[in-house]
Amino acid sequence: VQLQASGGGLVQTGGSLNLSCAASGRTGSSYVMSWFRQAPGKEREFVAGLSLWNGMSGYADSVKGRFSISRDIRKITVYLQMNSLKPEDTADYRCALDTAGNIVSRISGRYRYWGQGTLVTVSS
Repeated sequence: VQLQASGGGLVQTGGSLNLSCAASGRTGSSYVMSWFRQAPGKEREFVAGLSLWNGMSGYADSVKGRFSISRDIRKITVYLQMNSLKPEDTADYRCALDTAGNIVSRISGRYRYWGQGTLVTVSS
């Protein structure tokens, strides 16, 4: 399984970006795709996740109401629409795939497959 992430960039405070993560290979029919981020000097943290099994999603409190995760099942692609971006959203964003579970987990160790990072920089 391979994950290809894209969509990062430089944006001003209040701006928007849309990240995408495309999966290829044997993902199976029931899995969870999530986004994590890591800012310089900080630990990796869960951002948002989506269960492709039941369509349920989960968000970190810090992004609720601003970020939205969605999917394109045909392409096995997950999108993260990020609105009202803040400087504290600046981080390296990575998508991750859990093929063993159906419920969105906020624990990075649950995810077996990871995409490369895409850098999001929000200027003040």
